[in-house]
Amino acid sequence: MYKHILVPTDGSKLSLKAAREAAILARSLKARITAVYVTEPYMPPLMSEGMTLTQSLSVHQARYKASTGKAASAALKKVEKEAANANVAFEAVATEDNQPWEGILKTAKQKKCDVIVMASHGRGSLAGALLGSETTKVLSNSKTPVLVCR
Repeated sequence: MYKHILVPTDGSKLSLKAAREAAILARSLKARITAVYVTEPYMPPLMSEGMTLTQSLSVHQARYKASTGKAASAALKKVEKEAANANVAFEAVATEDNQPWEGILKTAKQKKCDVIVMASHGRGSLAGALLGSETTKVLSNSKTPVLVCR
């Protein structure tokens, strides 16, 4: 059965619900959990003629990294707490990728996870298509089994 569960998180209540389910599953299977938080790489502001930056791009990039790092740490700590409550081995991964779903799948492959447990906001097909559901993209592209929690 499953021995290594990947739990993507964005820090939301819904992703925390998936983390709880993953912790229960991991405890019953004597598996371990790796949580992943994916951020998009820093994109410098677009400049047009006549625009000036009051601060250097390195300052903007440093602020972005600090902000996303803080958000990742907070989200991953929530999953860590759920794993600890279930007495399950835990690892946290913060990574960057242009597309969150790709970062999730890359992490699953790199860490040799055998199942992904993630949340779905449960939007309808039109809203999901317009908003670009990360869960749908993971489901469509994953070779690893995916358990979706709602």
